[in-house]
Amino acid sequence: MKRICDFIARWMGVLVLLTAIGTLLMPEPMASVDMWFINPLLGLIMFGMGLTLNPQDFRIVFSRPKDVLIGCLAQFTVMPLLAWILTKAFALPPDLALGVILVGCCPGGTASNVITYLAKGDLALSVGMTAVSTLLAPLMTPLLTWLMAGTFVDVDTIGMLQSILYVVIAPIVAGLIIQKLLPTFTKQVVAYLPAFSSLMIAFTVSLVVAHTANRLLTGGLLIILVVMLHNICGLGIGYSIGRLLGLQYPKRVAISIEVGMQNSGLASSLATLHFAAFPMATIPGAIFSVWHNISGALVARFYHRP
Repeated sequence: MKRICDFIARWMGVLVLLTAIGTLLMPEPMASVDMWFINPLLGLIMFGMGLTLNPQDFRIVFSRPKDVLIGCLAQFTVMPLLAWILTKAFALPPDLALGVILVGCCPGGTASNVITYLAKGDLALSVGMTAVSTLLAPLMTPLLTWLMAGTFVDVDTIGMLQSILYVVIAPIVAGLIIQKLLPTFTKQVVAYLPAFSSLMIAFTVSLVVAHTANRLLTGGLLIILVVMLHNICGLGIGYSIGRLLGLQYPKRVAISIEVGMQNSGLASSLATLHFAAFPMATIPGAIFSVWHNISGALVARFYHRP
């Protein structure tokens, strides 16, 4: 069982890609599942994150505040600004522009920790940045979305804040509590959590793709290009920031991956909950979920060089 789980976690990018392609070709089975289930799925992923976090992950904030501050500043400036620039450069319609901006304004994704580990980057820094950016998300994501998209969309910042608290923060806190109360249980399941998270991510992507399949097939090429550029530029700029500041190679790798890989499932969830009048806003998050796992696997191989 452990080998199977390790295999699933290692080949997460391929799993997500195959799931997305299969759902795109045959969307009917998943299309019957309500999009509401995205929230419980994200909650399960965040609960798993809470089970794996420990005091060391937050101690890095105080022992290495400069590194974490650099990473979080890059996270909440580079990706939102890139999103805004790309939507203007490609003159995206409001639906798709909103979706790209939502992706850019979300915190780092949990998959970034797995990719950083495979790339031999600074894993402690990656986990610390993910934890801090996730805790900042209830404030930063609604605020940045309002700043970037408020000119053409009515942004419910308070509603978004509440959604992130329910879907992200509460499950993480629950995971931390279970870890404290049931340490034996936590040790038994923690080895299987990367595979579990991979399957939940694949299921989430499948659900979003199924409900947007027709729109993806008719107008997907442009938005795929924009999403790919968003991710690739984020990875490159994140690495460049670390290099300009003279950080060691493992730290540059961690910041690059943390900046480039977003919690795109959260972006799709927020689009579904708060922007029902813009149905195509879920598409960028779905595409990003597939693409950043593929690009993450590729950059892990590139960064993990002799």
